[in-house]
Amino acid sequence: MFNSRHPSLSKRGGIWGLCILLLYTSPLSCFANFSKAKELIYKIKEGLPRGTFIGAIGVDLNLDFTVEPPFLFNLPQKKVSGQYVSLNNTTGELYTSAIEIDRETLCPDNSEGHGCALSLDVFVLPQQYFQLVKVKIFIEDVNDNRPKFPVDEICMSVPENTPINARYAVEQSAVDPDLGLHGVQTYWLVNDFSMFTLDVEENEGGELTPFLIVTDALDRETQAEYITDIIAEDGGSPPLLGAATLKIIITDVNDNCPQFTESQINVTLRGNTTKGAHLARLHAFDHDLDANAQISYAYSERVPRDTRSLFHLDRITGVIKLAGKIDTGTATFYKLTILANGPGCIPAVATVSVHIIKVVTGPPALIPRYIAAEKDGVVTIKESEPAFSPIAFFTVKNIDMNHRVDCHLEGTGPFRLGPYQLFKNEYLLETTEPLDYEKIQEYELIVVAKNAQELVIKTFLKVQVLDENDNAPVFQQSLVEISVEENNPPNTFLTQLQATDQDSESRGEVIYLLGGDAPGIFVVDRVTGVLTVTTSLDREEKETYRFIVRAVDQGTPRRESIATVVVSVQDRNDNSPRFINKDFTFFVPENFPGYGEIGVLSVTDADAEENGWVALSILNGSDVFMIDTGRGALRAKTSLDREQQGTYQLWIEAVDGGEPALSCVTMVTVLLLDVNDNPPIVLFPQSNQSYMLVLPNTLPGTSITEVYAVDKDTGMNAVIAYSIVKRKGGEPGSFAIDPETGNITLKRELSNRGLYSLLVKVSDHGQPEPLYSTVMVNFFVNETVSNESYIQSLLTREAEIEVEERPWYKGQMTEGPERYELFPCQPVLIALSVTCLGLFFSVVTLTSYICCKRFKKQRKKRSEVEIPLKMKNDSMQVVNRKLRQISNI
Repeated sequence: MFNSRHPSLSKRGGIWGLCILLLYTSPLSCFANFSKAKELIYKIKEGLPRGTFIGAIGVDLNLDFTVEPPFLFNLPQKKVSGQYVSLNNTTGELYTSAIEIDRETLCPDNSEGHGCALSLDVFVLPQQYFQLVKVKIFIEDVNDNRPKFPVDEICMSVPENTPINARYAVEQSAVDPDLGLHGVQTYWLVNDFSMFTLDVEENEGGELTPFLIVTDALDRETQAEYITDIIAEDGGSPPLLGAATLKIIITDVNDNCPQFTESQINVTLRGNTTKGAHLARLHAFDHDLDANAQISYAYSERVPRDTRSLFHLDRITGVIKLAGKIDTGTATFYKLTILANGPGCIPAVATVSVHIIKVVTGPPALIPRYIAAEKDGVVTIKESEPAFSPIAFFTVKNIDMNHRVDCHLEGTGPFRLGPYQLFKNEYLLETTEPLDYEKIQEYELIVVAKNAQELVIKTFLKVQVLDENDNAPVFQQSLVEISVEENNPPNTFLTQLQATDQDSESRGEVIYLLGGDAPGIFVVDRVTGVLTVTTSLDREEKETYRFIVRAVDQGTPRRESIATVVVSVQDRNDNSPRFINKDFTFFVPENFPGYGEIGVLSVTDADAEENGWVALSILNGSDVFMIDTGRGALRAKTSLDREQQGTYQLWIEAVDGGEPALSCVTMVTVLLLDVNDNPPIVLFPQSNQSYMLVLPNTLPGTSITEVYAVDKDTGMNAVIAYSIVKRKGGEPGSFAIDPETGNITLKRELSNRGLYSLLVKVSDHGQPEPLYSTVMVNFFVNETVSNESYIQSLLTREAEIEVEERPWYKGQMTEGPERYELFPCQPVLIALSVTCLGLFFSVVTLTSYICCKRFKKQRKKRSEVEIPLKMKNDSMQVVNRKLRQISNI
């Protein structure tokens, strides 16, 4: 089939060759769906020159020519290939060969127009791509034959009484070996004498028969014969003509003519039918009588002489018998045209179709055609071939069409032999499942063909399986767990990995490789599979290593499998306990309840299990403190008093549970925070019975004395405020006291001599409630002290003391525990307290220094002016009782 996509032309033809090919070749769509059975159809014109492109099998099958290995195309029918076509083994392209194809020579019995075809079998190889492709090349007719009449002169008898428009068949019609339009299309007369014309009719078989039509009345006495030329014309371009002499004889009339009871008879004849066998009998009748009713049977002139001699026709009875031996190799169909002749009548025509059935004798023949590689009857096939891989074709020949042949396979193995789809007498041997070299290396098969007469033929076949690298190495263990103690020496042996491969030769040789996730400290021997670690491991740095080991064979392509290796590093007691801080400092308010939690000492040990268990103990101070080993909580056994001891320093030891045990020590400082649990202590005046001599001429504004007190607490709890809450004697506002220093100043002149008493309240700034003390400050206004007993009596006298002035701070003192609101904003006070905690030691030192200095100063002052008095117990009780009765300030 010529295709414009493949303009492969002979150089010798040049431009004219290209034009001819374009005119006489035509592409035909082919069935190119890829499956096991393919049938491709091509059409070409007859008479094409050598090398004309017919078709591309690979392209029409939609094959992918980029695959490896490449496709190969094979044409088993070498004789057909040499005579008519040639096949390119690599491209699958078909071309015409040296002999020009003549359709009439190739298909001499194709006059019925059933098509002339050249059938080929093409193998598509190698076997993994195998296909059997049936190729049909239809040879299209070319108008290369002229119409030809069987005789040069045609005689026709026409009765004289023939009516106008009567029709007479011209039995000697022209024959043209060409088909279709190239065959005979019409007839015409060179001279019709104005008496005749021609018409053409087509019978059921598609044959054209010319009919002579009488167009005017005939008179034998006027003219008994007409001679002209009859022309047969085909449908070619330009048309070709054939001619013969037509002699028209006018005969006397006979008004009844023979007629056949059956005009079409079909006969089926076996090829081995004996000579003389009765085939058919034709019967015709004529209503005339006597001589005009006599009928004789004869072959038509269009029946060839050799056909007439093969089939004998009895002229009287119309019986047809076999007169010779049938050659089924040359013809399988005969068409006999029989005429029934009567006196003066147009012959009646009947057709006998004889169909020949071939008869096969002898045993069936098995012809193998191998698809897989074969040598001396031994076929080799790779174990990697998939199921249903074709091995060989077996063609069964010498088969009678009416008898069945049994073709089957004997032997064991995953093979089957079956008919190849719709093609008769073709059997395909193929595998039913993939072969496995590791199980079976060789199979022995027998292909048996048996016909109905029990004639048997056997073909022996040996199939060898070729080993391929289809097995990957297999590890004995897919998960390998290894334990090794930390601090191991370098190049320590861990384990030996083992994997096996069932393949043969180098395909079964295994080497070992570490996966890409394996740390560089691990090494595996490629050949032995010994796994080692090159360095010392530290469990505290990494406890578990997990990586892949590959087992790779040496086949092509290489196959591999993997195993997972888990290396667990076992602990050793190589780490001491470690406190999270170098040392610890805890701040605890004094009077903290016994066994209360002071703080937690966090300690860690990088070791595991017993090696990481830690016990805590106090090396010093265990009589006061204890420690909770589980939580590391430090507790005091009793309540602590800052005024007794403000700082404790403890040494805590942590010991792990390893063998031998490891330990560490840390220092813990416990600082007691002050709580307002001490009221101010008045150091001066020393008692409520003390007094001072004040001269009457003392001027207002003069500092007379001071009240001096100290507080054992710290911070705001030790800040002292002074105020006068009661007075006795003198006028209100005569005296004023500095709330910070306690310095008492005269504000007015003293008009009266005698004893003046002030009740001074000394209060701290503690929270949540301030604490306070009171002291009586007595002044004796006079120039001298003349009667000490009199002054003493005045001091002991119980008299009401009036409120002289409001203290410097806002707030009230209530009965019972007295409350003072010293500042309107308590958060400020709390912030100042927290700040003072950090200055604890500085405040203590500064307070001590100031106290000592003031104490020395007051002592010197008192030595000059104070007259000590004895304090009686009953007098103190009276004073304290009076203080409890003081109203709120």
